[in-house]
Amino acid sequence: MKQIDIVVPNERLLDVNTVLYRHNVGGIMSFDIKGRGRAKRKEEPVITDSYYYGKKNVPEFAARTKIEAVVSDPLVKEIVDDLIKTLSTGADSDGKIFVKDISEVYDIGLRQVGEIAL
Repeated sequence: MKQIDIVVPNERLLDVNTVLYRHNVGGIMSFDIKGRGRAKRKEEPVITDSYYYGKKNVPEFAARTKIEAVVSDPLVKEIVDDLIKTLSTGADSDGKIFVKDISEVYDIGLRQVGEIAL
């Protein structure tokens, strides 16, 4: 089993959800996060102070959504390829996909173990 972590701009959450539905992925979790990439800054960030008007606010951390899903091994490549095809615009800010190994899964209510618990 693998865990797929997808970090995308907030407005792309529904696109990710559509791709995961298309591949019959059962459960997902999403989180609102903030982060930054390794792209070079254009200017130093300035925190806007309410007492000083006219300062420009350059956000250091952009708002993103992180989606987590656990899937069986044979589906990973197919899902990742479909996500890249659907989400890629060629921009640096399109997001990232991380794939991690999951050794075991337990369903507490149904008392199931392994892939059947997904």
